[in-house]
Amino acid sequence: MAKQNQTLGEFIIEKQTEFKYSSGELSKLINAIRLAAKVVNHEVNKAGLVDILGTAGETNVQGEQQQKLDVLANDAFIRTLTNREIVCGIASEEEDTFVKINSSDRNNQNKYVVLIDPLDGSSNIDVNVSVGTIFSIYRRVTPVGTPVTEEDFLQPGKNQVAAGYVIYGTSTMLVYTTGHGVNGFTLNPAIGTFYLSHPNMIYPDNGRIYSINEGNYVHFPQGVKDYIKYCQTEEDDRPYTSRYIGSLVSDFHRNMIKGGIFIYPKSSKATDGKLRLLYECNPMAFLAEQANAKASNGFERILDIQPTELHQRVPFFCGSKKMVEKAEEFMQKYR
Repeated sequence: MAKQNQTLGEFIIEKQTEFKYSSGELSKLINAIRLAAKVVNHEVNKAGLVDILGTAGETNVQGEQQQKLDVLANDAFIRTLTNREIVCGIASEEEDTFVKINSSDRNNQNKYVVLIDPLDGSSNIDVNVSVGTIFSIYRRVTPVGTPVTEEDFLQPGKNQVAAGYVIYGTSTMLVYTTGHGVNGFTLNPAIGTFYLSHPNMIYPDNGRIYSINEGNYVHFPQGVKDYIKYCQTEEDDRPYTSRYIGSLVSDFHRNMIKGGIFIYPKSSKATDGKLRLLYECNPMAFLAEQANAKASNGFERILDIQPTELHQRVPFFCGSKKMVEKAEEFMQKYR
């Protein structure tokens, strides 16, 4: 049984039998992410004191303005993961294509690929709103000993061996799963150690919070419009409360603790949706299902979708089971 005040390292050792591959591999993977997260946390906490706010003057492959902290976070995670003797490839939301990694003395023996959104919600950093990092880990599918290929990254989310996020807010938390529940660890900044603070995190079956950018209402599909009206109707335990931060990690984290649904649908402005399947939706869907919640594109389970490209976008409905199922009911009427 997990014990309060356990460090992240102690927790990994205690739970190593739940990871069906080598326990040392999992430890290296999570520790690399932990280290990079502490670097990013340090920089996020300096925002406003040094010149790391604002745009970097570049756009990423998504056509979005890169913030200076986007670039810094991306570099920190790629550098830290590259220096570990376990990752054979990295795909980042900030990079056009995946990064091949081959340690000179390993001859393509590394077995894992990592997909990351280095700084989710980074446009919020200038106004001191919580941001986060999202990560997803797979075993490679091409033969060990050969260079990593795109095939290793284009796996359905159900193949993930671990996923999680780091939220940089009033406190810094690392939340992750290896397919055996969800656990959260809070950083003690005085000594730089993550401690188990939220064991066995579970979504309530139902909630009273809906998270969606209602400013785009006119562009939404009719099923989403109808669901929003349902949330606002004064009946039974409704109307629900609308809470939308604009940072997926922050909205997800709040909804997991309090109960709620997050929706980023397709629209007439974004016909495939806006969120990335591989960097955002798959890892959050894996966490959601491990926390007794549900994630779909409005019709189909997110984790069953076969990716066709690295930066593929999908609609995203994620949260308390009963809320997601109700939203899907409205979507089905217009299928």
